[in-house]
Amino acid sequence: MHFKVILRILGLLLMIFSITQLPPALVSVIYDDGNIQAFVGAFFVTLCTGLFIWLPFMRVRQDLRTRDGFLITVLFWTVLGFFGSLPIYFSAETSFTFTDALFEAVSGLTTTGATVITGLDTLPKSLLYYRQQLQWLGGMGIIVLAVAILPMLGIGGMQLYRAETPGPVKDSKLTPRITETAKALWNIYLTLTIACALGYWAAGMEPFDAIGHSFSTVAIGGFSTHDASIGFYDSALIEMICVLFMVLSGINFGLHFAAWRQHSIAHYFSDPEFKFYLFSLISLSLFTLFVLDFTGTYESIEALRKAVFMVVSIATTTGFAVADFAHWPAMLPFLLFLAAFAGGCAGSTGGGMKQIRLLLILKQGYREIVRLIHPNAIMPVKLGRRPISNKVLEAVWGFFSVYLFVFVVMLVALLATGLDQITAWSAVGATLNNLGPGLGDVAAHYGGIPTTAKWILVFAMLLGRLEVFTLLVLLTPAFWRR
Repeated sequence: MHFKVILRILGLLLMIFSITQLPPALVSVIYDDGNIQAFVGAFFVTLCTGLFIWLPFMRVRQDLRTRDGFLITVLFWTVLGFFGSLPIYFSAETSFTFTDALFEAVSGLTTTGATVITGLDTLPKSLLYYRQQLQWLGGMGIIVLAVAILPMLGIGGMQLYRAETPGPVKDSKLTPRITETAKALWNIYLTLTIACALGYWAAGMEPFDAIGHSFSTVAIGGFSTHDASIGFYDSALIEMICVLFMVLSGINFGLHFAAWRQHSIAHYFSDPEFKFYLFSLISLSLFTLFVLDFTGTYESIEALRKAVFMVVSIATTTGFAVADFAHWPAMLPFLLFLAAFAGGCAGSTGGGMKQIRLLLILKQGYREIVRLIHPNAIMPVKLGRRPISNKVLEAVWGFFSVYLFVFVVMLVALLATGLDQITAWSAVGATLNNLGPGLGDVAAHYGGIPTTAKWILVFAMLLGRLEVFTLLVLLTPAFWRR
């Protein structure tokens, strides 16, 4: 393990991150909300800490190994959550405990969208902007941004990219050079953000809200500048724009890159994961519409609006709301919440286990059923026309098993803090899947749950963002052996 180069990189990344605390300071000056000292103070603390870590090792030059990449990724997200919480904790306009500030910052960076804050409509504009910005930075992953910058500083980034990129296949690159891959991803990400902001603005949002909501929409985050979320606007046009960009952001960004490069969308419909993703959203929306209409919960047009929006929002793990789905009839709250476990596509900003893993599990399950009838048949699992190796299938099943095991352990831990079963179950699911809103006592916010429960959920958010294994591998003795 190259600890000196790890510390050097960590210091550099912290110094880079400190710069992101200056735009909210500018927002504080523009709106004169009295919060500038919190951001300036956090900027200097983060910058000086990064400089202090970097200086002793500034001349260290070593190649990164895969283990180093895992450790840097986990350390950075953990440390980033701590320093990202400082502006919230320092704010003179609020009275957050450190636990609440950390919970909010980690929720933003992991694009979970779970909040401990109430009264968003009266919160200082600079803090509102900062929350949205945290989600935007976390959406594609600051590590992916870093690998576009660090090579210019003499540090390779492939190991970081493998540790950070979501999905069962980590070694695929869009371009031959990892730096170009990171830049391509961020160009697409930025383009979607600008297009989303312009769409919101044209639909009637104020510029401040349009920018803020575009950050959290494209990041699949779900933070809003209003307590009522997207429902604050009561606008069908805004909801349609939001649905469009949530769906786009839940798609593998590699497909967006191919569409941009080839000037064609044909390859979307030849991708099995995309077709499965789209089929899941449409099917669940139609079923939800049927139940809402059949039970008379809303009028037909209103039922269509709310069904489509809430299904896309929950299934992509965004977490925006236009209705209180926790009180919808029959099995709908449970069904929608369950959809978040699948989440978005691999290589997207969405959370959950990813659609491709669920698709592979279903395909392998079907193969085992057919094998009962034809035990000697050779039937490879395929995605489209491409057979999937047993190594990948084993990795998918391993991930699924560990994911469920972690879920159960955290559920028991939350129950031990005194939460009821519905609240505990949904809180773990909402944070581990990076969804945000839950059921029971966490349907609206997480401010009322015990402090111990918040720390457990912070760990769950990090596990979900790093897809479990990236974080858990550090807890194994084999990782630390030479």
